[in-house]
Amino acid sequence: MSNEKVVSHETTPVSRAAPTATGTAAKETLEDYTLRFAPRSYRRWGTGVVAISALGGIAYLADFAIGANIGISYGTVNALWGILVFAVVIFATGFPLAYYAARYNLDLDLITRGSGFGYYGSVVTNVIFATFTFIFFALEGSIMAQGLNLGLHVPLWAGYAASTLIIFPLVMYGMSLLSKLQLWTTPLWLILMVAPFAYLLISHPESVATFFAYQGESGKGATSLGSIFLAAGVCLSLIAQIAEQIDYLRFMPPRTPENSRRWWTAVVLAGPGWVIFGAIKQIVGLFLAVYIIANVAGGQNVSAVANQPVHQFLEIYRDIMPPWAAMALAVVLVVISQIKINVTNAYSGSLAWTNSFTRVTKHYPGRLVFLGFNLLVALVLMEANMFDFLNTILGFYANCGMSWVVVVASDIVINKYLLKISPLQPEFRRGMLYPVNPVGFGSMLISAGVSIVVFFGGLGAGLQPFSPLVAIVLALVLPPILAVATRGRYYLRRTGDGIDLPMYDEFGNPSGEVLHCHVCRQDIERPDMAKCETHDAVVCSLCLSQDKVGDHVLPATA
Repeated sequence: MSNEKVVSHETTPVSRAAPTATGTAAKETLEDYTLRFAPRSYRRWGTGVVAISALGGIAYLADFAIGANIGISYGTVNALWGILVFAVVIFATGFPLAYYAARYNLDLDLITRGSGFGYYGSVVTNVIFATFTFIFFALEGSIMAQGLNLGLHVPLWAGYAASTLIIFPLVMYGMSLLSKLQLWTTPLWLILMVAPFAYLLISHPESVATFFAYQGESGKGATSLGSIFLAAGVCLSLIAQIAEQIDYLRFMPPRTPENSRRWWTAVVLAGPGWVIFGAIKQIVGLFLAVYIIANVAGGQNVSAVANQPVHQFLEIYRDIMPPWAAMALAVVLVVISQIKINVTNAYSGSLAWTNSFTRVTKHYPGRLVFLGFNLLVALVLMEANMFDFLNTILGFYANCGMSWVVVVASDIVINKYLLKISPLQPEFRRGMLYPVNPVGFGSMLISAGVSIVVFFGGLGAGLQPFSPLVAIVLALVLPPILAVATRGRYYLRRTGDGIDLPMYDEFGNPSGEVLHCHVCRQDIERPDMAKCETHDAVVCSLCLSQDKVGDHVLPATA
């Protein structure tokens, strides 16, 4: 039996000895609840606004470049099968994660903590995600710099700098500004992107046959399982995109009988459904590249730029309108797309770095510090011309990203719902979790480690193309094996948080009941609070994260 104390919401006095963290808490609130549950009082947006904001973040042109790259390398048929594998894996793994985020209003790091990784164990996945954000920020920034260079003759180095600096002020105020930006720019972006593709299909129907017949740059693009999985591996580097979708989905309103249909539609479309739009863009990017290679004069020079989205759209626009107008629209499309996605990359990356730093150092420096850090790393990658070795970077990264996301999805679906070993409701608060849970943490390390060895040919050339499959299979089967082996003992350090108020309302949504944190002296909603060990009061999760001596943290229970 536990000897834990239970505190009522009516007995939460402010301790005179407690440190004052009001400034930190207020700052963190301004920054979209960077490290904690997103409270009901802050989630003012409707389901449609949240969904459109989340989907606005997938306006990136990297999909066009990825589709073109894998098609040029492996041929159209292999690329299409690879894109299909990518779409199926992303949707299947993204669904449980998106549901948990929208239902319990948590970002993917908080979900990861309670899904087999532990309080500190998920720090490594935060680093994986932060790496994803600056890799793709650099990729999109490179595309924007190419557009500025082509249209305005801006040197590439200056274009890289401009595409980085323009993002900082747009991300400072988080979701409140990002939701408006994504909402206003989406209609124009859709028109500029869809019109060229529709024009080609109508005015050049023969381009469809050319597209399917394309064998790749080497001319040896015969259908093969190895080429399909090599193509899929590059696409699967986007698997961590679900974390960026979740950074928006955590602001979904509570699900009720009245809004249930709208709620589910928004979650599915803006969560795992992003991959449908992503796959379509990859196919369009490949289609445009093949059209340019087959129909535009220039020989080898054309092949070299056919994978660059700005050139793809410029060539099609030139068939429809005067050259000056074509150039203007191509540049506008590139700039809008780059801003739409890179505000999301910068925002999500700053959350991930801040979260990791605060847990490790017990100090909260503010999200803007790591916003600047993320942008600086992306700028260095751009100046290093990462576009030239894109396939290798993305193929390597895919093994790490897949291992993380598939492990969390496996824990939710198998360990929580089927085996019922993992606690069904997510837990993220310090003191409630063990520092490291070997179920998820161990599964991810093994899956990523073995698949990376395979990726570099360490287990033979025959297995090398199948590193994505190795990562997926290991990440899927290891969590239930380790959960059964450990009997689930490392999921929860405690079974109760010492507060006698229910955590959820009558519809299963996180409670909106407000309590008073005696450390930061802020009113915080019930799901973010726990009993303080040394005072007859309650403390919020952010103050627990910053507790250097651990005197507020509840002890473990038997």
